[in-house]
Order: sequence, then structure tokens, then C-alpha cells
Amino acid sequence: MKELYIKHIASLMGLHAWQVENCVEMFADGDTIPFISRYRKEKTGGLDDASVAELKHYCELYDEMEKRKQTILKTISEAGALTDTLKEAIENCLESSTLEDMYLPYRPKRRTRATVAKELGLEPLALGMWELREQNPRKAAAKFVTDKVEDAERALSLARDIVAEKLSESAAIRESLRASMRTRRIVSRTARGAKDSAESSKYRNYLDYSFPLDKIPSHNLLAVLRGESEGILSISLDCDSDKYADKIYRQFLGRRPRPSRELEEQLRLSCLDSFDRLLESSIGSEVLAEAKRKADIESIKVFGDNLRQLLLSPPVGQKRTMAIDPGFRNGCKIVCLGSQGELLDHKVVFPHPPQNEKVKAITTLQALLDKYKIEAIALGNGTASRETSEFIKRLRLPQGCKIWTVSEDGASIYSASEAAREEFPDEDVTVRGAVSIGRRLMDPLSELVKIDPKNLGVGQYQHDVDQKLLRDKLNDTVESCVNSVGVNLNTASQYLLSYVAGIGPSLAAKIVSYRNSQGAFGDRRELLKVPRLGAKAYEQCAGFLRIRGGANPLDCSAVHPESYPIVEKMASDLGVNCSQLIGNKELIDKLSAEDYVTESKGLPTINDILRELRKPGLDPREEASEFAFDENVHSIEDLHEGMILPGIVTNITAFGAFVDIGLHENGLLHVSTLGRRGTEVSKVLRLHQSIMVKVLGVDLERGRISLAPAQELKHAS
Repeated sequence: MKELYIKHIASLMGLHAWQVENCVEMFADGDTIPFISRYRKEKTGGLDDASVAELKHYCELYDEMEKRKQTILKTISEAGALTDTLKEAIENCLESSTLEDMYLPYRPKRRTRATVAKELGLEPLALGMWELREQNPRKAAAKFVTDKVEDAERALSLARDIVAEKLSESAAIRESLRASMRTRRIVSRTARGAKDSAESSKYRNYLDYSFPLDKIPSHNLLAVLRGESEGILSISLDCDSDKYADKIYRQFLGRRPRPSRELEEQLRLSCLDSFDRLLESSIGSEVLAEAKRKADIESIKVFGDNLRQLLLSPPVGQKRTMAIDPGFRNGCKIVCLGSQGELLDHKVVFPHPPQNEKVKAITTLQALLDKYKIEAIALGNGTASRETSEFIKRLRLPQGCKIWTVSEDGASIYSASEAAREEFPDEDVTVRGAVSIGRRLMDPLSELVKIDPKNLGVGQYQHDVDQKLLRDKLNDTVESCVNSVGVNLNTASQYLLSYVAGIGPSLAAKIVSYRNSQGAFGDRRELLKVPRLGAKAYEQCAGFLRIRGGANPLDCSAVHPESYPIVEKMASDLGVNCSQLIGNKELIDKLSAEDYVTESKGLPTINDILRELRKPGLDPREEASEFAFDENVHSIEDLHEGMILPGIVTNITAFGAFVDIGLHENGLLHVSTLGRRGTEVSKVLRLHQSIMVKVLGVDLERGRISLAPAQELKHAS
């Protein structure tokens, strides 16, 4: 990558150029984001995975820009218009909009009004006006009257078309307008024919809406753009044509002497035409697209943060679990899972109306609880969840068995997926969905990686944002979560393994196939026997894979195999073996990190090794905690203003958080209730956080509940 881009990326991210340069080299060498951030801290200056991912995004962005520059330079050169000055300007450009502005006058274009005017021979008159030489343009225009140009007025009109196009292709004018139009108000109104549309009620807040484009909240912009795409709203930028035409004229004239009144009139008409016909729509579309990109990035960041919290939700661990997918008419689907998540049994019971088979349901459930010695109950949070929760409390639960409410978002997607069909080819979708609910309680990360993150109910306008950016961000987030927790090589599913650094879907399938045919892996190096898993893939993945009870105790830690000799030397210096050193805080405290620094392994790596030796393979996730809804609230009609209720945060957006208070409808805790103006929701709340909320209002007609915190919220951890 050129030094120009390296320095610019460093400036954008507040880094040193050497940090960027080292990362660029590692990307080129095939190193992954988790590997770089975890095992190459000396080269990155300690950048975390989010920063490395952002840096990689910039590298890809400027790689594409460099390719675009080469295409532009070739096109202009072939047209015989490439000067040294233009070439240098293009090569040093760092903004895509500026690059395209410079290319615009030379870009092959369709037939335009200016093209027609040039074909009729009006370019000399237009250039005379452009260069302020024709102070009497009407008199000069008479010379261009022909059988195809009937009079001087027609000649002037054609010349103005040429001038208007030249103005629209001026990089300086375009950038000036772009800067100005970024601050204009975006206006949304009811689209023609949509006034009485049933869908318009969704956009009632935007039917007569106006907000400065550079200050509009991301969710508001995405909402009005969605309304426009659905034909409900008509949007525009509040621009005064006359004022912008005057702005263009003054910029065009610059410091040159003022022209004659007649020439000024022609030039001003050209400026007005250029803005109305060419620039307003072009620049307006650009600044709207630019604003949407920013809104997309903000929305995608919120989605990524939510997804991270969801994937790192506390697991209850390897417990024998009963999972219940509740329902009324179609009954409650029950599955019993072993401690490894294997399906042991499944039934359907009908404790609710219209069947009301309560006694039969109690008998069936009690028998399952006792037979499989159930240690935890996972209850889906969908229809009939509250009623089923109250019903289960009538049962005689095994000692220590607790009931947990689990989000059903995406369970139906999983149940019909290829992954579910492969796992349970002989079971129907209802059984698969219930299994997913149970496994989510046991280990959310291992189960949720099987589902497209967009279907997990934690996004904001996820179907409206740039899908490639969203996909890249979500993949990076899932990969980061999986690698930060670590993966059990001998029990992990193919889907979980595919997110381990350096593996991917193809190698994950080969690892599982090898494991099925050869048995459990005895040590990490056995991975090299997996077909097509070479030295590079091994380097990237080994540190994130765990082997419990293997030949080498370090294989169950986050210490990378390349650093095993360092640990062996530490143990040798203390007169013990590695097994005796691992987890022995007293021995580890006797070691000095500085004594083990080498050319390739600096203090950051040595300190990481010592931290890992103190608590090898520690799961960074918190422990799961219990929660109960208010037993007196069963429907939205039970709510009244001022009630204080327990709730669980189910989704976080830029405009607030949605809170489950045990009803079918989630309440909205608007950002304006969280404290001082400008507070970021994600700074004070986290996904699945248990909080006390106060009911501010209830809209029965629209099924909306307004909430506020019932206690002071501290910074979310």
C-alpha cells in the first residue's frame, strides 16, 4: 500500500504510521483479525480487534480507490487529455467524491443538451462567454445563426447549455455546493396518492417533517428513506434555487472583473439552469447518500454492539435441560436435552385453552423432570410464555432446578434451516425450534452462531442499511466473540468452528469429519493431520481452540503453541513442570515478565501469557442470573401510569431501548428518559440487563408502552 494511504489511515484513526504499515503487511500475509489483535500486540501497539477490523476496512477502501484511480488515469490518457498536473492531483487524491469530480469532465457520457449544442457549432460562443471575452454575447450570437440555428436567441440558448454543463463539471463548484447542501434541511411529506394509505399511519411522525441533514438522528433518516422507498413519503432538500444560482455565479466569477450587464445576464441564466437541471439532483443525491452511509454505519455499530452482548450472554453451562416452546392452540412443545445438548426426548402438552389438559400436562412434565433429572428449564418468551411460567410453578421441580426465560428470536429460522435438518433429519420444525431454545440457555454463543444475526431481533433498520457493510460488521463481531471465548475442539459444532480464526466453513467441515472418523483430538498439533489444514491455518487457529484433558495442559489455554517454549522455560526456571505451573498463582508471581522478552515476543505477549497461566481457559462471560416478572401484570390492560415493574432489555437502538416486562408488547424506554441530553443508550444499558422501569404511558390502540428508568442508571459494563 502506498505511503500516502498509510499516513492518511493513521491520521484518521489517531495511530502511528508504523502500526498501520505492520497491519497492512500482516493482512497481506493472510493473518486474521483475531490472531493479529491477540498474538501480535507488539506489531500493532496493542490494538484491539475492533480497531484492527476498522483498519482493515480502510485498507480495503483505499485499495479499491487505487484501482479506480488507475482506471481513471487510463481513460483520460487514452483521450489525450492527461496533463502532469491532473495526474498528480488524481494520484494524491484521498476523497472519492473529489476523485470523481476531477474525472467528471473526461468521463464518457450519454448525449446531452451540451453535446447537441457543440454539434451545432456553438462551442466557440460558449467559450467566449465562459472566458468573459464576449461582452456583447447577443451580437456575437448572430454570427452563429444557420439553417439549424434559427436566430440569435436560439444560439444563446444553446451556448448557455454548454456553459451550464461546464459549471456542473467544475470540481470547485461541486465541492462548494456539496458542503452547503450537507447543512440543508431534509423535508418529508406525504407522497402523492399515499395520503389515505393504510401504511401511512406507520409514518405519521414524518408526514410533515423537517430536520437539518447534518444533524438528523440516524434512525430518523433511515425511517424517512424507508418511507420514500415504500411510496408513502416524498423527500427533498430545502434548497432555494435563486440563492444557489447566485452562489455558483459568484464562485465562477471569482476575482475576475465584473462582466457587462448583458453577459452577466446570460451567465446567471446558465448558473440557474445548471443548478436546477444538473446540480441540484446530482449533488442532492450525493449528500443524501453520504448521510445515509453515516446513518448506516451508526445503525450497524448499534447492531454489532447488541450482537456482541447477545452472543456473550451468560451461559448456564452443561446442565440437563428441559426446553419449552409455549403456545395455546398448538400446545407447548417440550424437549429434554442432555448435558452436551443432545436430544433425549420430546412431547407436546396442552395446559392452556382451548384444550385445558392441565392434569395430563402436569403428569407428563413431572415424569420428564424426574426421568431425566432436569437441572434447568428454558422457557421461550413468545406467545403463552407468562401463562406457561405460572403453570410450571405448580410442578415439583428437582432441587436446584431454576426456570429461565429465553428469547425465541430466530428459533423458527433455525428450525427450518439446513443446519437444523442436518442435526435432526427425523424431527419436525417444532422440535428443532424447542431444541434451539434449550441450547441457547446452555451456551448462547454455540447455538446462536447457527442463525443469521439479522434474525436475532437486536438490530435497528437492519434491512435498510448497506448489506455488505452489515454483513462484514456482523461477521467480524461473531468471529471476535467466538475467538475471545475459545472453542472446545472436541465438542464444537461445524458452525462454531467455522468462525475460529483461519478456519472457515470448508475447513470446519473437514475438522468435524476427521474427528468423527479418528476420534477426539489428543493435542493441537494433530490439527495438521486434517486434510488441507496447512501451517498458516494452524498458526491462525491453534490459540483459539481448546483441548480439555489432552496430552499437553497448555492446549486447554489461550497460550499459542508458538509460545510454549517460553512457558516451558518459565517452569524450568522454577524447577517445576508446566502442569505444576499452570494455575499456581504463588509460583507465577515469582516470575518477572522482563526476563522472558525476546526479539519476537515483547512485554505485551509475555504479560498475556502470565495472565493466562493464572486462569487458564477462563470463560470471559458472566454467570447467568435469575429474573422474574411482576406476577400481577398479564396484559397491557393491567398497566397504568406510574407503575414500577421489573424488565429485561431486549434491544438497544439509537433512540432508546425496548424492555420486556412480561407482556406480548415490549415497552420503549426512550433515550430522552435516560438522563442529560446526548446520552448514548449503549453507555447506560446493555442487552439482557435486568432493570426497574416506570410506566409513563399506555397507548392501547397502537399497543405501545412508554417507560422510564425507575432508578438511576450507571454506566453499562
